[in-house]
Amino acid sequence: MLGFLLRLLPFWVREPLLIVLGSVLGVRIMYLAVSDHDWGAAGIGTVFLVFTAVRVHVVVRALRARRNPSPAATAAGAPVEVGAFAGGVPVDAGGQAQSPVPAQAPVPAQTTATATAQPRIPAPVQPQAGAGPYPGPATAGPAGTAATAEKEPNAWGQALAAVAVFGAIAAVLWLAPDILPSDDSTTQAVSCPGGEHEKLPRAYKETPEAVTGDELCKALNRPDLAQLLGTPGETATTASGSNNTALLTDGKVAQPEAEVSFDTYTVHLSATYNELSTAQYVKLMKIGGEQETKTLTVLGRPAVFSSDHTMKFEINLGSGGSGGPVEQGPLARTLSVALDPKDRGGSYDITVWSKSGALPDDGVLVGIAEKVLPTIHERNVR
Repeated sequence: MLGFLLRLLPFWVREPLLIVLGSVLGVRIMYLAVSDHDWGAAGIGTVFLVFTAVRVHVVVRALRARRNPSPAATAAGAPVEVGAFAGGVPVDAGGQAQSPVPAQAPVPAQTTATATAQPRIPAPVQPQAGAGPYPGPATAGPAGTAATAEKEPNAWGQALAAVAVFGAIAAVLWLAPDILPSDDSTTQAVSCPGGEHEKLPRAYKETPEAVTGDELCKALNRPDLAQLLGTPGETATTASGSNNTALLTDGKVAQPEAEVSFDTYTVHLSATYNELSTAQYVKLMKIGGEQETKTLTVLGRPAVFSSDHTMKFEINLGSGGSGGPVEQGPLARTLSVALDPKDRGGSYDITVWSKSGALPDDGVLVGIAEKVLPTIHERNVR
């Protein structure tokens, strides 16, 4: 279909179009081939550039032939006059002069002697087109040729118009990857659900410096979170935040939470606004027999590493049953950082786990804390 349409276009429109498209596509493909080190694409780009060079050569030859027509072609293409007159004497198609036929003198009705009349040469009459013994057009001089040339379209005008129109099309094709939106099939990063109008529990009103789950979610759901986890090619699949309260506190201690999940890891961030300092928390873990604790300082605040297993349970919604029993899930690693350098109580807890049970290095959690915690509103620093 495209080839049929191109054959219908005039020469001075079709050729500039092919030159513009071939050069733009060739240069673009070669640029991508060099940047991606793709030799196959480089070969395709070379084919486009060679094709463009051939079309340029054809247009240059056509322009030269138009400016300097061949004398032999002009003589061969000149019309031959049939039945024309040269100096009042008719000539035939071969250019030879024809002798006029003498007219016979009339013979008198009554005469005793034979008299020979003098021949009389008739005056030549200009033949009309399509009549008389010399059919054909009467004249076909330079005036007709000039009129025909004036009616021909302007080659330069057609070429410039084609270059302008299809140059704009080529520019759109060139910039399309940067201007047009990405493919809808590409996985997009999720955003945190808005919870600005959610009614907060009483503990949040009694602790005005407490953040909300929505604020924690926005702080945790960073564009570079996957890179911080060591999986830069992944995109977040879920992101959530909730305004919870701590267990066994009768709803008196605010404990907002946020969670962002990837294909490999899940990151959980919470803030607990109690009076338990990090030093006291370390003592409790040692009393409970926690062996994998490690104290350190993060952002100038006391911090501690700990490990614990997650819980795994199933909910059967199809049959209305309660599902299977609660089981022990994969191991999780938690970094707890005090809310302030003076360690007056409360902490941020960053927990990471995976379905496979694999865990990142402790340095990964420290890097996440150093990037995420400073972005949380300053009202939380006490």
